[in-house]
Amino acid sequence: MELGLLVERLICITIGYIFGMIQTAVFYGRLKGVDIRKVGSGNAGTTNTLRVLGPKAGGIVLLGDMLKCMIAIFITYLLFGRSNPDYIILFMTYTAAGAVLGHDFPVTLRFKGGKGIACTAGYTIYLGIQFTWLFILMGVVSFFLPFNLFHIVSVCSLFYYTALLIMTVIYGQMGLFGALPQGALIEVYIIVALLTILAFYQHRGNIKKLFAGQERKTYVFKKNKID
Repeated sequence: MELGLLVERLICITIGYIFGMIQTAVFYGRLKGVDIRKVGSGNAGTTNTLRVLGPKAGGIVLLGDMLKCMIAIFITYLLFGRSNPDYIILFMTYTAAGAVLGHDFPVTLRFKGGKGIACTAGYTIYLGIQFTWLFILMGVVSFFLPFNLFHIVSVCSLFYYTALLIMTVIYGQMGLFGALPQGALIEVYIIVALLTILAFYQHRGNIKKLFAGQERKTYVFKKNKID
């Protein structure tokens, strides 16, 4: 691995982490006089915000968490992507990984954040913009199809992450990420796979409730239980 590319990777992760620490749910909750980490599930993310503060608040938090990842990716694209276009997907993926880590484990909030799904949605949208709209379609179908069937966000999130990993590998093996060397392409697969494993880990409590038949359902325009 060239020293220059190693430094660029570290910078991408760092920029992503810094933006990931911007906790939209916490900031919005404070505006409403609520500590989102002390109500509902205690998770600083879109679903808990939706349950506690309603669909408008959930939509704002979703948008904010997607945008922070997309802005971080755009910054690293300006720094490295234009001068090294073959490695754009690698820089994007490292930045997104940093954003997810910053969102899930923000040092400013004693490492208690969200679960990173909305951040990853921002990464997926950027993939759609940079490479193909099929990534966006994949994200919409893999999340909202099971949501309409089950109304269980954890199930939707894990479906979505699994679909993202599969599509990334298929798209990469078809050579559609450009002239990225095979070694770096495998690196992208590994990062997305690790993020998928992290998503399953972050939802471990939800998975236990699913098997016990105790996982709560979530609705967009119906009142949700928050206890």
